Amino acid sequence: MKLALIIDDYLPNSTRVGAKMFHELAQEFIRRGHDVTVITPDICLQDDVSFSTFQGVKTWRFKSGPLKDVSKIQRAINETLLSYRAWNSIKSQIKKETFDGVVYYSPSIFWGHLVKKIKSRCQCPAYLILRDMFPQWVIDAGMLKAGSLIERYFRVFERSSYRQANRIGLMSDKNLEVFRVNNKGYPCEVLRNWASLTPTVPPQGYIPLRQRLGLDDKVIFFYGGNIGHAQDMGNLMRLARKMAEHPQAHFLFIGQGDEVELINSLAAEWSLPNFTYLASVNQDEFKFILSEMDIGLFSLSARHSSHNFPGKLLGYMVQSLPILGSVNAGNDLLDVVNQNNAGLIHINGEDDKLHESALLMLKDVAARRQFGLGANALLREQFSVESAAQTIEMRLEACNATH
Repeated sequence: MKLALIIDDYLPNSTRVGAKMFHELAQEFIRRGHDVTVITPDICLQDDVSFSTFQGVKTWRFKSGPLKDVSKIQRAINETLLSYRAWNSIKSQIKKETFDGVVYYSPSIFWGHLVKKIKSRCQCPAYLILRDMFPQWVIDAGMLKAGSLIERYFRVFERSSYRQANRIGLMSDKNLEVFRVNNKGYPCEVLRNWASLTPTVPPQGYIPLRQRLGLDDKVIFFYGGNIGHAQDMGNLMRLARKMAEHPQAHFLFIGQGDEVELINSLAAEWSLPNFTYLASVNQDEFKFILSEMDIGLFSLSARHSSHNFPGKLLGYMVQSLPILGSVNAGNDLLDVVNQNNAGLIHINGEDDKLHESALLMLKDVAARRQFGLGANALLREQFSVESAAQTIEMRLEACNATH
């Protein structure tokens, strides 16, 4: 099949997990014999559109205003214009036979118009990979008022995005349940997050980050990814504070987001000797760093009503890191990880239990290794990129066959 893959953030300029996952999916489709074109915005373009290849994947980049790390109003305007800018830039390239299927990735809710145009011109089906339910998570986090004009504005685009999908893939059974309650009549299923299964081995001459930071003898509790409201980073900072009496434990956080200021101010206020924050690094560097770490941390806000499976966990699992963290009540991620012996997950707010689990992972090297092996086994069994590609391919082919 000739596939259009649409995402708002792509490699090599992105440090985000979604961009890495989408690239792995694109490469897997190519391995499976499909012809893949990624369509994505680029804020650095001088021309309206550029055509290039990145690691074997054809990319069409169209000119856009910035979508990350700008004011909320500027971001909302640029996001709203995404589909229109994309279509105006690429429509001359698209004929009836250009694509046999579209795969588009949320959290962006603004691809509906573009997908509709491509589907109409190419007479082909579309598959939506739905990872974050926006604007719901922003409402849950208290950043947007339910029933407000802005919420209603976003809901129009959200519904438009869902309506274009012949199938919607959500990341967990619980998310599927929540989605079906609020969104009737859409054909949907579980499509788990995925990762490539090959662990990273740093190249010769790579100087380990541990060495650069003077942490050679430490057990490193690592958090890598978005540092924002949805994660409730205060939760992990409280753990770092409790663990400060164990000099062998060190907490290293790498990422970006709207709670970076919070974590740095808490570290200063509490004079934490066991905490280091670094800004985002590129994907290759990130993988090298992961290969040196001991424990993979994560947190989800207790206020979340959806039940996400954070993409960062897959990076931990590839490198056989044990998983330690907290989730919102009712999130089936807790059972998935704990029952598969891939780590220890608690409900957000159970600080003492989280602390006990951190101590176990610090002191018991054999248990840490077992959890790490369990995490890697779980990845291979349930979260391979092959299985995600196969599901999407099967759905699109079935739609084309009945078309």
